[in-house]
Amino acid sequence: MSEHAGHGHGSREHEDHGHAGHGEHGGHGEHGHHHREAESLLSLRVRALESLLVEKRLVSSEAVDRIVSAYEEDIGPHNGAKVVARAWVDPAYKERLLADGTAAIEELGFGGVDLRVVENTPRVHNIVVCTLCSCYPHALIGLPPVWYKSFEYRSRAVREPRVVLREFGVELPEDVEVRVWDSSAELRYLVLPQRPAGTEGLSEADLAELVTRDAMIGVAQAQAPSSAAL
Repeated sequence: MSEHAGHGHGSREHEDHGHAGHGEHGGHGEHGHHHREAESLLSLRVRALESLLVEKRLVSSEAVDRIVSAYEEDIGPHNGAKVVARAWVDPAYKERLLADGTAAIEELGFGGVDLRVVENTPRVHNIVVCTLCSCYPHALIGLPPVWYKSFEYRSRAVREPRVVLREFGVELPEDVEVRVWDSSAELRYLVLPQRPAGTEGLSEADLAELVTRDAMIGVAQAQAPSSAAL
């Protein structure tokens, strides 16, 4: 069974199977092709908007470059990764994070978002979607990927989450419950991935390097570094 939590107003159960006409679409390769087309259209629209703003002298191209660079390099998933790493090494912080995500991230200097954090465990796997648009905790994990905003992901993640997860390379045992959380303008969700086995000797900073954007959305799992890197 998969749990779909609707905009923080309780939840309703969905059968965890595919629907007629909505199969696996040939795996992640075809999945990616669909999104490349959407990305091309989005890029054209963004460039047109940027050109208009620059032409009207409402913004400079250098300012746009600085903002994009900040989200890609400084913000990106790095803030969220720091939150996850702290929760992995500090049980008291993890408890506060799961109880009140908004207040807990403010302890680390990250605010401006009403947040609920949901924890992956050996028995439960969480995945985040926004079925209405593309609500997303930008301050923690940067710019949303194109596929997150696509209608295909927004609809299929609710109807057939296990199929979508397999397309992203996440294979879960049948006894693991999949919970789908629907972000809204009022409340955003962040997945707390399971800490990879064999990372007991890593520092908090090293652990943060293992946390990816996709793992905090729930379409990937945090992976331990190779033994050679430990």
